[in-house]
Amino acid sequence: MNATELRASLGLAGIYALRMLGMFLILPVFAIYAEKLQGANNHTLIGIALGSYGLTQALLQLPLGMLSDRIGRKKVIYGGLLLFAIGSFVAAGAHDIATLTLGRVIQGAGAISAAITALLADLTREENRTKAMAMIGMSIGTTFAASLVLGPLLAKYIGVNGIFALTGFLSLAALIGVWLIIPDPVQSRFHSDTEANTKRLPAVLRNSQLLRLNYGIFALHAAQMAMFVTIPFALIKTGHLDKSQHWEVYLPVTVIGFILMVPAIIYGEKKARLKPVFVGAIALMAMAQLGMALALDSFWQIVAWLSLYFIAFNILEATLPSLISKIAPADAKGTAIGVYNTSQSFGLFLGAAAGGWLYTHYGPAGVFGFTTLLMLSWLIWSLGMQPPKAVRSVMFHIGESWRGDAEALSRELAGVAGVHEASVLLADRVAYLKVSQQQWDETEVRRLIDATF
Repeated sequence: MNATELRASLGLAGIYALRMLGMFLILPVFAIYAEKLQGANNHTLIGIALGSYGLTQALLQLPLGMLSDRIGRKKVIYGGLLLFAIGSFVAAGAHDIATLTLGRVIQGAGAISAAITALLADLTREENRTKAMAMIGMSIGTTFAASLVLGPLLAKYIGVNGIFALTGFLSLAALIGVWLIIPDPVQSRFHSDTEANTKRLPAVLRNSQLLRLNYGIFALHAAQMAMFVTIPFALIKTGHLDKSQHWEVYLPVTVIGFILMVPAIIYGEKKARLKPVFVGAIALMAMAQLGMALALDSFWQIVAWLSLYFIAFNILEATLPSLISKIAPADAKGTAIGVYNTSQSFGLFLGAAAGGWLYTHYGPAGVFGFTTLLMLSWLIWSLGMQPPKAVRSVMFHIGESWRGDAEALSRELAGVAGVHEASVLLADRVAYLKVSQQQWDETEVRRLIDATF
């Protein structure tokens, strides 16, 4: 990476992390806090308040990404960060559940993830884009783990309304960071690897392998949000822990999850055994949900099942994007990711709302019965998944002045040893390839690409 690419990648990853920190910090303490607000007479309203962020996120994520193509990336990002800050301050001042829900809805309207990845694509060369996207992915995972520990600690010193105010200031700081740190792109254009193309939506939505993954990310995050409507109360009841002490549980279980995730991912990728690792993690997740349903009166059993949950969660969070990249058509990766992210956001909303309703009517056992069924249905569907090819995605820039036959070049590239799929898009000036993880003739590919300059 050159200096501009590194600055853009680190800066946008940091800005993404600041924004995600604001979203994740409240997760472990939200339900306990919301229960004491005016009008929160049942957990259904608490669940809706918690998940409403995901609803507006799901509805606006793709449209705002497309809007950034027309009016500019930074304008959309500025507007989204400002909305997120306004929503945070509304939530910080809320004295009733309705106002808190409104604040969460406004927060979710700042749906800028697609605009951020599009800006990153504008600022990085094709051959470095995978590294840049990996930086953002790492920032999200790290932020989530840190938030589970920091959320309860911050709630002790500044309260949950203080956390909301802090997230508002963090969003404003991120806005200033975009202005001062992130370079302006020389040229903005559509990127098939990071942005959704409405023309490719039918193909993506008909792909049964991608549908399995979309349902998976929906179920994974629906179960997560339903859990966090329930788990904080279970820790208080069984462990007699104040909410400010919950980090003492979350810290060890998240660390265990991260440590044990690494060998599983390495084994799956290096040995081309990603499907067994993936299906095994779903089975472990289902086991953890069922275990918690049966162990809600035992603090240490809850902790043990949470440890298994975070092992499975971390493996699935890491493998799902990798599987999307391997399975999605080379020229529709951005569209596949857009549908995937939208499915995740809908899962956040529906999981929290369903978890709150079930807690109100059937108690914690009903919530974990629901999450268990979600995981079992995902497990059954995943068994029919085709083992993904041991491939990775690479991109090459096509010369600006080249006017050759894109389809002919695609066929030539696809015929090179180790290349499984190739698609040349002149509008993007990019060749998208899926190549063998073990060995591929990079020299021949570069010779064909160099002929376009």
